[in-house]
Amino acid sequence: MIAPLLALAPATITWSPKVALVMIVCNVIAIAIGKATIQHQNVGLKLPSPGLFGGFSHGAMLGTLSLGHILGMGAILGMASRGVV
Repeated sequence: MIAPLLALAPATITWSPKVALVMIVCNVIAIAIGKATIQHQNVGLKLPSPGLFGGFSHGAMLGTLSLGHILGMGAILGMASRGVV
C-alpha cells in the first residue's frame, strides 16, 4: 500500500554549475529588486564592508538574499521539470 506512494516522489536535483549559476542570477535579481524598493536600506546592524554590499544593512541583505533563494528554488525546480537544468 505504501510502495505506490513512494513512487510519486519527484527525483532530487543534483548540484551542478548550471544550478549554481541559476541561484546566483536569482540572488543578483533579488538584490536589484531590493535596491530599487527598500526605502531604508542602511538602518540597523551594519555589515563589515558596506561598499561591498551596496550600502545594505544586515536586515536588508538577509531579506533580499532570502527572496533570492526563494526565486532560485522556484527557477531551479521549474527548469529541472522541463529538463533544462
